[in-house]
Amino acid sequence: MNQINPKKLMFSKWTALTPTQREKHFIVTAVEYDTNSVVSCQLEAVLTGNEYMIDWKILKDKTDWLMGWK
Repeated sequence: MNQINPKKLMFSKWTALTPTQREKHFIVTAVEYDTNSVVSCQLEAVLTGNEYMIDWKILKDKTDWLMGWK
């Protein structure tokens, strides 16, 4: 499980371990907060520029995501 500080989630970089459509590297471009907790975040694929709204908790799964660009 990846340790994620919700306050440092904005502009963090992530690598997908199972890339789709050649999208492997992502950056968090928007974070939605609800009183002190994160509700969702937006990932942007570096290669294509596509944006995806996700539940930020899926980034904790080490079998799907790595912190940083690898």
